Amino acid sequence: MINIIVNSDPRYNINKDAIRLTVSEMLLKLRISGRIELGVNIVGDRKMHELNRKYRGLDSTTNILSFALEDPSQVASLQHIPKVGFVAAPDKWLRLGDIVISYPQAVEDASLDGISVDEEIKDLVEHGLNHLLGVHHT
Repeated sequence: MINIIVNSDPRYNINKDAIRLTVSEMLLKLRISGRIELGVNIVGDRKMHELNRKYRGLDSTTNILSFALEDPSQVASLQHIPKVGFVAAPDKWLRLGDIVISYPQAVEDASLDGISVDEEIKDLVEHGLNHLLGVHHT
């Protein structure tokens, strides 16, 4: 079972079902199963700027931030729930963490890339999920 919590300001026209589908398809492709939960939050530039300054020390906005709750090195394998994470949840759910996306930045990036905002958000969700799973920039 996968629980994907999508939060967004109502003024942002996002497709929550497409976000959930993107996460589900990516986990399936990576053969990750079990009780998994993560959040995807769509925010404005002011909130993203605040988070970027607080957690990365950068006084600017950005298009995406990821906040992992589990240590990916503790994952027993990509096919199973982790042995233990930071704190072993008694309910046996793997809580990956949260992905935060700036909607205004996604709109700007989509325009520059010549793609739809939905496609840009899909790409950002995939990027953020990789970070939650311990795959970082090379």
